[in-house]
Amino acid sequence: MNSKISGGVKISVETFYQSEYSNPINSEFMFAYKITIENNNDFPVKLLRRRWSIYDSNGSAKEVEGEGVVGVQPVIAPASAYQYISGCNLRTEMGKMHGTYLLENVNNKKTFNVIIPSFLLQAPFKMN
Repeated sequence: MNSKISGGVKISVETFYQSEYSNPINSEFMFAYKITIENNNDFPVKLLRRRWSIYDSNGSAKEVEGEGVVGVQPVIAPASAYQYISGCNLRTEMGKMHGTYLLENVNNKKTFNVIIPSFLLQAPFKMN
């Protein structure tokens, strides 16, 4: 598990290869990732936006940006956490992702970015 604390918020990431949704013969590799967002501040935060940088091992890169995560903009109370699972498809059996979340301090409406740590996406058969 990769973790990073920035802006008083801890982001932790776990990854999973999804063999049942992958088709290596057609260069289709599906990965899932579970994100835990822990608010260590003394104020509630609202997750407004996400921005991802996604890289295949063949050198291709793409940026993904949008509102919230998995269709919601969660509010996370102090000393609480929010968790979700999402996915990413790659054209190679290895890649990596990293990014940022734009959060809002619910009390004063000020926004700030927190870092999503870089994490590896790797099919188990590639570990040999």
